Amino acid sequence: MERIVLRRRGGDVEVRGPGATVRLPAEHLPAHVAEREHRPEPVRWVWDDTTRWYPALLDRGVRVARCADLRLCHAILRRSPLVDQALLADDETPGWDVLQPVTDTDAALFPLDDPADLLDPVAEHDRQQAALEAAGSRRGLELLLAAESSGALVAAEMTHAGLPWRADVHDRLLAGLLGPRPAAGQRPAVLGRLAGEIRAGLGAPALNPDSPGELLRALQGAGLAVTDTRSWTLEQLDHPALPALLEYRRLARLMTANGWAWLDAWVRDGRFRPSFLPGGVVTGRWASHGGGALSMPVQVRPAAIADDGWRFVVADVAQLEPRVLAGMSGDGAMAEAARGRDLYQGMVAGGVVATRAEAKVGMLGALYGGTRGESGRMMPRLARRYPRAIGLVEEAARAGERGEVVRTLLGRGSPLPAAGWAQRGADLGEPPDDGGDRQERERHRRAWGRFTRNFVVQGTAAEWALCWLADLRNRLWALGEGPPSARPHLVIFLHDEVVVHTPEHLAAEVGEAVREAAVEAGRLLFGGFPLDFPLDVAVVSSWADAS
Repeated sequence: MERIVLRRRGGDVEVRGPGATVRLPAEHLPAHVAEREHRPEPVRWVWDDTTRWYPALLDRGVRVARCADLRLCHAILRRSPLVDQALLADDETPGWDVLQPVTDTDAALFPLDDPADLLDPVAEHDRQQAALEAAGSRRGLELLLAAESSGALVAAEMTHAGLPWRADVHDRLLAGLLGPRPAAGQRPAVLGRLAGEIRAGLGAPALNPDSPGELLRALQGAGLAVTDTRSWTLEQLDHPALPALLEYRRLARLMTANGWAWLDAWVRDGRFRPSFLPGGVVTGRWASHGGGALSMPVQVRPAAIADDGWRFVVADVAQLEPRVLAGMSGDGAMAEAARGRDLYQGMVAGGVVATRAEAKVGMLGALYGGTRGESGRMMPRLARRYPRAIGLVEEAARAGERGEVVRTLLGRGSPLPAAGWAQRGADLGEPPDDGGDRQERERHRRAWGRFTRNFVVQGTAAEWALCWLADLRNRLWALGEGPPSARPHLVIFLHDEVVVHTPEHLAAEVGEAVREAAVEAGRLLFGGFPLDFPLDVAVVSSWADAS
C-alpha cells in the first residue's frame, strides 16, 4: 500500500509519496486527495494528527479511506512494553509526547502558532516504522495502530455529520421536568419549589441547596449525623426533607449537564456536534470534548430524532469486558457460558452460581478487584470454574502491585504508578522509597493492582470496539451511494454501543453490517477462538426508543 505523508509548509502543503514530492497551495489539497482516493490502488495518508487535517477535507466533501495518525500512534508506541524506546528517541520526541488534538474545528488545518508545525512527520513516521519492525508481537501492534487511526477518522466524521437533535423537543422535555425556561441567573420553577421544601424541612430559610458547605451545616443543624453531602450518604438518611433534596439534586444535575445552556452551546443547525477524542483515556477508551457526548442521560435522548426518511440503527454488545476476558485468556468454559446468550445467565446454567445477580457481582469483582462482601464470596467459585480467565486478571493485579507495566492483547501499555515504591519507577530515575507509613504504601499498591487488573481487560475491550468501528465504517460506506451525507454513517459511539443514521430503506442492511462487523472484530483479535459477541440491534426513529 502506498503511503503519502502530508506536512504544512507555511500556507502550502508538502505531499511526499514514494519517489516524488509536490508542494500545493492549501486550498488545492482537497481536490488532490479526492483524485488520489479515486484511483484503484489503495493509499494510506500519513499526517501528524487527524484533527488538524481531516475536518477541512470533510468540509469539502472528501472522504479518506485510511490514514496513519502519528500523534495517536506515537502515544501507543511510547507506552508499549513491546517497543524499544531507543528507536523512538530523537530531539523531537518531547514535542510528539505533548502534542494535543485540535478540538476547535474552525482552527483545524492551519491553526496559528501550532506546535505541530515544529515537528517533522516524515522523520517521525520513519522512527515509528523502525520501532514496529523490531517490536515483539508486531502484528498486534500494527493492528492496534491501524484501528486507532481509523477511529480518528470515525471521530472526525461523527463530529462533521452531527447527531440529529430537535431543539424544540429538548426544550419541551426540560420544561416538563423543570418548568418554563427561567431568566438568566434564576432557578426554574420546579427547582425553586423544591428548594423551598428543603429549607422548610431543615429549618434553614436562607439555605442555598447548591452549596455543599451550607447544606452540610443545615443537615447537621437538623440533627443528622453526616460528614458529607454525597448522594449515596443522603439516600441512607431518614428525614422528611430528604425526598425533596434528592429530587432537587437529580434535576439540578440534569439542568447543569444538559439544560438550556447546553442546548444553546452544543446544538446548531439541528445537530449535536461534540468533538470525540480517540485514545483520550489511558486504557484506549474514547473521551469527548464538550457536551458530555459519552454520558448522554436518558431524560434527553428523546430529542435525538432521525431525519425524515431516515432511521437510527442502535446496537450494543452485552457484557463486552467479560467476553473479552474469555477471549484474551483462552478460557473455553467462560466462552461457552457466553455463547449465543447472556453470559451471566450462562454462568447460572453452568452451575457456577445460583442467580444472575450473583454472577454479575462476582464478575464485576473479578474485573475491578472486589475482594470483600458478596463479590469476594463469589471469587473462589469463579476461579475454580474459569481458572484461565481469573488467573489472567489476578496476575495483572500482582504485576501492578509490583509496579510493573501490563499490556492489552494488542500491546497498549499501562502507565507507571507515580508512587516511589514502584521498582520500575526507581529504575527510570524516580527517588527510592525512603520510608513513610507502611500501611499507606500497601494501600497504594493494592489500588494500583486493581487498576492494572482492569486495564488489561478494559483496554482490550477498547481494542475490540475500535476494530468493530473500523470495519463497520467501511461496510456502511459500501452500502450507499453519493456523498457521505447521503450514505449510512456513524453518529454516536459509547464504548460498547453505536448509533448509525441511515436512509430508512437501508436500515435492515445496516443492522446486518453492524453484526458482521462485530464478528470480524472478534476474528481479528481472537482468531478462531469460539467466542460470541451477540448484539441487541434496534431500528428506531428516536434514540430513546432503543432503550
